Amino acid sequence: MNFQQLRSVREAVRRGFNLTEVAQALHTSQPGVSRQIRELEDELGIELFVRAGKRLTGLTEPGTQVLPIIERLLADSDNLRNASRDFSQHDAGPLSIAATHSQARYALPSAVRDFRLLYPQVTLNLHQGSPRQVAQMLISGEADIGIATEALAQYDQLVTLPCYRWTHSVVVPIGHPLLDGQPLTLQRLARHPLVTYDAGYTGRSHIDEAFAREGVQPSIVLTAMDADVIKTYAELGLGVGVVASIAYDEERDRNLRAIDAGHLFAVNMTRLAFRRGAFLRGYVYSFIETFAPPLTRRVVEQAMRAEVGESFDI
Repeated sequence: MNFQQLRSVREAVRRGFNLTEVAQALHTSQPGVSRQIRELEDELGIELFVRAGKRLTGLTEPGTQVLPIIERLLADSDNLRNASRDFSQHDAGPLSIAATHSQARYALPSAVRDFRLLYPQVTLNLHQGSPRQVAQMLISGEADIGIATEALAQYDQLVTLPCYRWTHSVVVPIGHPLLDGQPLTLQRLARHPLVTYDAGYTGRSHIDEAFAREGVQPSIVLTAMDADVIKTYAELGLGVGVVASIAYDEERDRNLRAIDAGHLFAVNMTRLAFRRGAFLRGYVYSFIETFAPPLTRRVVEQAMRAEVGESFDI
């Protein structure tokens, strides 16, 4: 048994049993992947995969039982490698961060800048995706830490910590009727077409819940994954934009005006997560604290020792 065999099995599951993609991910050949899997099955004395001819179509019952053990072995291998590197090269190495567009565009830049000054030899890799994609990148080991508002707390495989609270703002072009100085209400908003986030992004659920509680039906004419797109169409007059407050920059968004909507929609919590059981190198703790100062190493280590489902607050 060797790690290449274990990786072949894990990647086969991750890549939907497509051995061509597995071979590309592992930088080997498709026959080589098939051989590694067969050799492991022969050694274990069980078939891990259901086959249709030469194609893999799914996991067998033994394969379903064995897969979590393989995942743990590979995770422990990664932890061992990271621990050794932390002693031999404590201030150099890779750091992979997965984040939603709003976090990558508006929340992370200052933390990345400050961290780079402290650790110039650390190579940062930034991946963007939906909240659920961020969670999956953490679970698969593609990312070391993930940052998002939705979804992360729903996965038992992740340790999730709160970072900061934020609210929404309404953005409109100069001269828009909502800038008349009158109080902003859901009823007034509903008289205008709205442009806001896709479902599952950047507090969209709180927007929908607020209108539903008041029995008001908004006219949402366009949705997008990121605030830059929303602001662009709001500026063109397509509709009133509803964005995260951090996404409005008075200097950059000169043709727009922002109205605080924190009293209309529930407060949102951005969270940071990492894979449960992962070994975090010293500079990872430093990045976490740079991004969210309340999350000191002591706090993070306390969360790592906590039971699944135990919640933390700031």
